[in-house]
Amino acid sequence: MNRKTEQEQPTFPQHSPLGRRRLRNAQFAGLATLAAAGALLAIAVIAPAQAAEEAPAADASPLHLTGNIGVVSQYIFRGTTQTNEKPALQGGFDLNHDNGLYAGVWLSNVSWISDTNPAASASLEADVYGGWKPALTDWLSGDIGVLHYAYPGSYPSGMTKPDTTELYLGLDAKWIAFKYSYSTGNTFGNPDTSGSTYADLSVNHELFAGINGMVHIGRQRYTGPNSSALSYTDWKIGLSRDFSGYVLGVAYTDTNASDAGYTIRGKNIGRSQVVLSLNKTF
Repeated sequence: MNRKTEQEQPTFPQHSPLGRRRLRNAQFAGLATLAAAGALLAIAVIAPAQAAEEAPAADASPLHLTGNIGVVSQYIFRGTTQTNEKPALQGGFDLNHDNGLYAGVWLSNVSWISDTNPAASASLEADVYGGWKPALTDWLSGDIGVLHYAYPGSYPSGMTKPDTTELYLGLDAKWIAFKYSYSTGNTFGNPDTSGSTYADLSVNHELFAGINGMVHIGRQRYTGPNSSALSYTDWKIGLSRDFSGYVLGVAYTDTNASDAGYTIRGKNIGRSQVVLSLNKTF
């Protein structure tokens, strides 16, 4: 996504409870890394067992490692710009097993943290995730997992760190997908927002001449004292085409994010945008 909403001082208060909350957040921060490691361990254990039982050909490994790299005209996550409308370089790796287990990491440059609070220095987003995608029928699959958004850097005393952990459930019916994410602690730097959620409905389908169309709508719902200012709906329409493994895309995004919750440096970061992208998977 993407995430990861950024706000001005009213939505990133410079004070946060200490003690118990920091311990809780530290525990949740390690959850995604632990889950990803667990998925990798399960893959490592199951793969040899299946290999011995099924005796596949030497080149038919059940494990699949892929990488991806891309550049975008700006990084948009859940309808809000993460790079102040400037380009981003992104990439990651995914390890998948034929039984549906997976784990991965994804990186991107960001600027929204220092844009919101110049005393903070954090220009990288590192996502670590792991889960399981079971095949429910020949046309329907599920998805259950955990994802941790980490923003390494230095933060002034009293600032609520933006690191966020979400649990998610999803269903994928070929070209229609739904995903529901639940935040286990403070959400993207907003204190007292445990239990915030994001619901994502997307439709992807080939239109003509190899051109794929995509429509998305999502609802970010925050808990806590600023929930009315922070909650919003985002939508997206896009086109993409694969040119010998290089996927070129263009998308239009918009939200109804309020000025009160999403104005940074005099502009609403959830306003309508056009985004260009070029991605390669290897």
